[in-house]
Amino acid sequence: MKFIFNLFIKNNKQLDDINVRSAYGKVSSVIGIILNVFLFTSKFLVGTMSGSVSIVADSFNNLSDAGSGVIAFISFVYSSKPADEDHPFGHERFEYVSSLALSFLILMFAFELVTSSVQSIFNPSELTFSLALVVVLVISIIVKIYMYAYNKKYGNLINSSVMNASSLDSISDAFATSAVLIALIISHYTGLQLDAYMGVVVAIMIAKAGIDIIKDTLSKILGEAPDPSFIKEIHEKVMSYSGIHGIHDLVVHSYGVNKMFVTLHAEVSAEEDIIISHDTIDTIEKDFKVNENIDLVIHLDPIQMNDSLTRILRESTIELIIAIDSSLSMHDFRVVRGTTHNNLIFDVVVPFNFKYTNEQLIQLITEGLPRTEDNIPSIAVITLDSAYSSSIIKKA
Repeated sequence: MKFIFNLFIKNNKQLDDINVRSAYGKVSSVIGIILNVFLFTSKFLVGTMSGSVSIVADSFNNLSDAGSGVIAFISFVYSSKPADEDHPFGHERFEYVSSLALSFLILMFAFELVTSSVQSIFNPSELTFSLALVVVLVISIIVKIYMYAYNKKYGNLINSSVMNASSLDSISDAFATSAVLIALIISHYTGLQLDAYMGVVVAIMIAKAGIDIIKDTLSKILGEAPDPSFIKEIHEKVMSYSGIHGIHDLVVHSYGVNKMFVTLHAEVSAEEDIIISHDTIDTIEKDFKVNENIDLVIHLDPIQMNDSLTRILRESTIELIIAIDSSLSMHDFRVVRGTTHNNLIFDVVVPFNFKYTNEQLIQLITEGLPRTEDNIPSIAVITLDSAYSSSIIKKA
């Protein structure tokens, strides 16, 4: 496959190029179509001549895989189309739609296979054993393991849901064909007619692969939580710029592998010239676009850095929140001073499925709020946020 990719794909190392990524997918799809048509033809011929229901059914599974390859090819062609007026974020998500179509095709075939196998259980036909059957099945297993390997390797390389789905389907087919081969050998040497029963087992394996593909694809369509390592990289890069004291409210929107939109809030010193802070934000956004191919939008949050009372109350409040639960984090802390009390205004990021209700959490924080040295009480004005990505408490 490496030789083939080098032969047909120019600049194949530039994986951030949508056309290069599409070329990987299209070449892989064509190879998959050719191999599956070969397997269908050989299995159908030997299966028909021997009277094996499971082998004929397995051959049509390969034919459906060839059809899946056509869907995958169309997917890579369409998903590489540039953005237009109706789809300003591009067409890369079409790949997810193709993965769903592939999974439903797999499930439909599994249902048909169960039906035909059950009928054969009650109306068995005579099975003729031959060396050709064994050879074809062994070749099929080897080819399917090979297809699994290259789809897995290059699917991960270009982060393709369609190729990952094909790899899952291929390894499932390899196990299914192995089961058919084992049943064939057992039937030959023992006389037990397992062919139709094995057809049911094959159908169950195929159906499981289809369901797994649906679950994985739906997760992407619904919106997966971003990879923690990706969040860490963004955090470290943004924090490396002078004048940035913390980030929060980081949200990632993915419209495909090469269409990533990120929004976040960056804390800057309230004492710094707003023009300088804004220039820093602009620089960060431009650097991410040029170097990371990420559309980054930053909201600027000024915080009091040199006010001693604010610093003391902030640190005490952070310690209080961590004591309640270390998974909590705080940001946008500011103090509005008064003669009878101080208003502490801040946001708390709460993870999903948190052990306390919002009302209970606010009560716990309110009861533990710090006082100033002159014993002036604090009143909390708290906004609770959802944790859309990894959260970090940053002590200013």
